[in-house]
Amino acid sequence: MKCPFCSHPESKVTDSRNAVEMNAIRRRRECLKCLKRFTTFETVDLSLQVKKRDGRYEDFTLDKLIRGLAAACRHTRVSYDMVRELGSKIATELMGLQVREISATELGEIVMKRLQKLDTVAYIRYACVYKRFKDMDQLMNAIHDLASDEKVLKK
Repeated sequence: MKCPFCSHPESKVTDSRNAVEMNAIRRRRECLKCLKRFTTFETVDLSLQVKKRDGRYEDFTLDKLIRGLAAACRHTRVSYDMVRELGSKIATELMGLQVREISATELGEIVMKRLQKLDTVAYIRYACVYKRFKDMDQLMNAIHDLASDEKVLKK
């Protein structure tokens, strides 16, 4: 880590702490040449690319995932804290896959599987956007399939 003041390449760490709100480690450093102190943050780099339906690539961002989940869960029994927790679990699952790229379709399926277990209304809302239903029949078929799946699970 180069010193931001004199560009000397060596520094020592004087203090390390968890920066929970940023999901990072905060390091206090001191330059070995000019003796000035500065702070760095160490975070996990989840360099994951999402391949969109039109072939473009976009960086995966937890914030965008949480916004989509929050929109689907609005006015349901699912709290915003539960939405953030679900988003974090999905991001952790993606890291566990150890891939550099995922299709929007695969990501959507992962999200739908999790939402289906959490809240039926949120699942249907997300499915409407994700699956791009063209008419009421497609929506009704999705609801019928969901109801059938729930009956099977209850048996």
